[in-house]
Amino acid sequence: MAVSLSVVLLLAIIMVVLIRGGSLKAGPAVVAALFGFFLASTGMAPSIQRFMNSIAETINSISF
Repeated sequence: MAVSLSVVLLLAIIMVVLIRGGSLKAGPAVVAALFGFFLASTGMAPSIQRFMNSIAETINSISF
Protein backbone atom coordinates (compact mmCIF):
# COMPACT_ATOMS: atom_id res chain seq x y z
CA MET A 1 0.00 0.00 0.00
CA ALA A 2 2.80 2.43 0.83
CA VAL A 3 4.40 1.89 -2.58
CA SER A 4 1.19 2.52 -4.51
CA LEU A 5 0.43 5.63 -2.45
CA SER A 6 3.87 7.08 -3.11
CA VAL A 7 3.59 6.28 -6.82
CA VAL A 8 0.22 8.05 -6.96
CA LEU A 9 1.70 11.06 -5.17
CA LEU A 10 4.73 11.13 -7.49
CA LEU A 11 2.55 10.91 -10.61
CA ALA A 12 0.23 13.63 -9.27
CA ILE A 13 3.19 15.94 -8.68
CA ILE A 14 4.53 15.25 -12.19
CA MET A 15 1.10 15.96 -13.68
CA VAL A 16 0.79 19.26 -11.80
CA VAL A 17 4.27 20.32 -12.93
CA LEU A 18 3.46 19.43 -16.55
CA ILE A 19 0.16 21.32 -16.43
CA ARG A 20 1.74 24.40 -14.85
CA GLY A 21 4.65 24.29 -17.30
CA GLY A 22 2.32 24.22 -20.28
CA SER A 23 3.51 20.82 -21.52
CA LEU A 24 0.18 19.22 -20.66
CA LYS A 25 -3.23 20.84 -20.92
CA ALA A 26 -5.93 20.24 -18.32
CA GLY A 27 -8.22 18.30 -20.70
CA PRO A 28 -5.72 15.56 -21.61
CA ALA A 29 -4.65 15.37 -17.95
CA VAL A 30 -8.24 14.67 -16.89
CA VAL A 31 -8.57 12.03 -19.64
CA ALA A 32 -5.32 10.37 -18.48
CA ALA A 33 -6.50 10.36 -14.86
CA LEU A 34 -9.87 8.87 -15.81
CA PHE A 35 -8.14 6.27 -17.97
CA GLY A 36 -6.05 5.22 -14.98
CA PHE A 37 -9.11 5.13 -12.76
CA PHE A 38 -11.05 2.89 -15.11
CA LEU A 39 -7.99 0.75 -15.91
CA ALA A 40 -7.70 -0.02 -12.20
CA SER A 41 -11.12 -1.68 -12.29
CA THR A 42 -10.29 -4.03 -15.17
CA GLY A 43 -8.76 -7.49 -15.12
CA MET A 44 -5.37 -6.00 -15.98
CA ALA A 45 -5.04 -4.30 -12.60
CA PRO A 46 -3.41 -7.25 -10.77
CA SER A 47 -0.83 -7.68 -13.55
CA ILE A 48 0.00 -3.99 -13.52
CA GLN A 49 0.28 -4.06 -9.72
CA ARG A 50 2.66 -7.05 -9.84
CA PHE A 51 4.77 -5.29 -12.48
CA MET A 52 4.98 -2.09 -10.42
CA ASN A 53 5.85 -4.10 -7.28
CA SER A 54 8.66 -5.90 -9.11
CA ILE A 55 10.07 -2.57 -10.31
CA ALA A 56 9.90 -1.17 -6.76
CA GLU A 57 11.64 -4.28 -5.37
CA THR A 58 14.34 -4.06 -8.04
CA ILE A 59 14.99 -0.40 -7.24
CA ASN A 60 14.98 -1.18 -3.54
CA SER A 61 17.58 -3.96 -3.97
CA ILE A 62 20.09 -1.64 -5.66
CA SER A 63 22.89 -0.76 -3.28
CA PHE A 64 25.38 2.01 -3.84
